[in-house]
Amino acid sequence: METKTINEIAIIKSNDIIIKDAESAIDFIMTIKYETNCNKIALNKEAVIEDFFILSKGMAGEILQKFINYQTKIAIYGDYSKYTSKPLKDFIYESNKGKDIFFVENEDEAIKMLNK
Repeated sequence: METKTINEIAIIKSNDIIIKDAESAIDFIMTIKYETNCNKIALNKEAVIEDFFILSKGMAGEILQKFINYQTKIAIYGDYSKYTSKPLKDFIYESNKGKDIFFVENEDEAIKMLNK
């Protein structure tokens, strides 16, 4: 896992899955807050378990609620073009209209959204 900070945003890139469930999300949030003192995180999509993107499994809501509870904004960046689920596309669209959770294509967009 690579970690860098830009403008009080922790930018994380990992080839391993970091967020597998709600418990691992809490561990991740607390580790990043402790190590970087940041409450805004940009994370590459590959570090999130694939089941997260199957909304019917309920993982996305459970995991993202932890970020809200711990007052941590997150932008998950990567390629979402392979997903054809309308509910997922709607979820991403609605999330991006908010102020706490974002799904974007790259690190630069993640930084931009987190600085809103």
